[in-house]
Amino acid sequence: MAAADISELQTIEHDVLVIGAGGAGLRAAIECAAQGVNTGLVCKSLLGKAHTVMAEGGMAAAMGNVDSRDNWKVHFRDTMRGGKFLNNWRMAELHAKEAPERVRELEEWGAVFDRTKQGLISQRNFGGHRYPRLAHVGDRTGLELIRTLQDHGVHQGIQVHMECTVLDLLKDGDRVVGALAYWRDTGRFVLFKAKAVVLATGGAGKAWRVTSNSWEYSGDGLAMAYLAGAELMDLEFTQFHPTGMVWPPSVRGTLVTEGVRGDGGILKNKDGKRFMFDYIPERFAAETADTEEEANRWLKGDKAARRPPELLTRDVVARAINAEVKAGRGSEHGGVYLDIASRVPAEIIRKKLPSMYHQFKELAEVDITAQPMEVGPTLHYFMGGIRVDADSQMTTVPGLFAAGECAAGLHGANRLGGNSLSDLIVFGKRAGAGACEFAAKAGQGAIDEAQVHASMRRATDFLNRESGVNPFVVQEKLQEMMSHNVGIIRTKAELETAIEKLKELDAEAATAKAHATSQYNAGWHTALDLRNLLLSSEAVTKAALTREESRGAHTRDDFPGERDEWVKYNIIIKRGQGGEMIVEKRERPAGPAPLVEIANSKIEDLESGKVAADYK
Repeated sequence: MAAADISELQTIEHDVLVIGAGGAGLRAAIECAAQGVNTGLVCKSLLGKAHTVMAEGGMAAAMGNVDSRDNWKVHFRDTMRGGKFLNNWRMAELHAKEAPERVRELEEWGAVFDRTKQGLISQRNFGGHRYPRLAHVGDRTGLELIRTLQDHGVHQGIQVHMECTVLDLLKDGDRVVGALAYWRDTGRFVLFKAKAVVLATGGAGKAWRVTSNSWEYSGDGLAMAYLAGAELMDLEFTQFHPTGMVWPPSVRGTLVTEGVRGDGGILKNKDGKRFMFDYIPERFAAETADTEEEANRWLKGDKAARRPPELLTRDVVARAINAEVKAGRGSEHGGVYLDIASRVPAEIIRKKLPSMYHQFKELAEVDITAQPMEVGPTLHYFMGGIRVDADSQMTTVPGLFAAGECAAGLHGANRLGGNSLSDLIVFGKRAGAGACEFAAKAGQGAIDEAQVHASMRRATDFLNRESGVNPFVVQEKLQEMMSHNVGIIRTKAELETAIEKLKELDAEAATAKAHATSQYNAGWHTALDLRNLLLSSEAVTKAALTREESRGAHTRDDFPGERDEWVKYNIIIKRGQGGEMIVEKRERPAGPAPLVEIANSKIEDLESGKVAADYK
């Protein structure tokens, strides 16, 4: 088959091909279809099974429904400060401005949000957000987002290709003109031709052993974009969510929504001490508290302080939990205790956190209305990804766009909870619009048979060789190695060890053998994922080695604290002409003066409306 003429392949043509059917991919496809563009949507799993459904707490949008003082400028300020000022200024601005409209749009399309007593969309507190800002549907917000987008999208004429995995992007000169994929059930190849391609493939969390990510998160978009010539950015910033399930081992890492803490849950060590008061960064308290008096109350451990320390940014909470466990003050199974039972009535817990209640009841035999949960950090999210234009979401490769977690820029060094879901709908829409505009101007490019054959040959080699290593074993080795050497706390020695180990694993992966035929072959699927996992892991590790400071979700034990000179740079990863991975320390453009003023303002000055008053 690999030597066959490509005319023998099943071929499907679209104006725009969207790869990934989570929130960003669905929203991009809806935008394209709304403009009358022939749109195809490829999903690795079944429609509705995207990782977006696992996002629980809510979507951040400054609607002011619960606290009228909230507005886009405060949301922008929170996002920049949470991201340690490494965010793309324009993306943070667009996100803060457009998120409320995108949420209201979902409501118009049928999303059933929780309501305030006045009948408005309810909003809850979340880590790093100044005011209650997360529009939510209990603790199943991601599921409702996907349901709403699917229900709306199926009427738009979008052609959906389910259980289809894209292997490689295809290029005509500099531009992307399609992709080669295969059907997971039959193993047969399918050629997609397109005038523009949108990547919405998420991150690469399955490179770590303890992760909240689903099986689909193997870095497919990151690797395909890199190999096609796109630049990657900020990959050293991998977020470890503070609260994943610790017990039983079969579900270790499964997410425990930040909504548990937003609705009153507190963190305790094995001695019953509420330890987060010991880990409040003095600078953060001064910047975040309403008054100097409140900051002092925080730092003195006053439990009556208005904003609980459990709602500090995720990097701070994850490091605090890690420190408690390492100091021997952890829970029975190696985490800490998250207690909401002693603070919130049982009927309220079951009403506001139904998924968490059933998750622990069924999987861990724990009743969270009566006893604490055992939780610990879990690899959760990639702040970094493919470098894109802020307005159009086009990558550095013409015709290739990216949105959602696989795109870099919005979140900087650390993502605030809830910003991910609003990121999907804000920039999913923009990516769709950008792809439509490009497709309208571009003709159908030519498909290079040599590229198609090379991709097919790489895929079938795993099936055709007589013997080889087990691909599941290679992935397990990778997960153990990344967890040990590229975890929450990093050092030069561990990162250099990781780079050497990745070379060895890359050589092993090249000899992997997938037994049996291509039909329903899980071993073959895993073997094909290894290239993308290894490339993504190498990019993360080399970026982490290059950034010699601790900022946001990237902590270097040998370079503690933020360094002023490093906020001026992004770490860029790109492919050299010889196929080598190039790491570049690139100076960032300065932010527009009004946005810099907003981000650096005191909250009381921002609320007064005097700061950047003319900047709309």
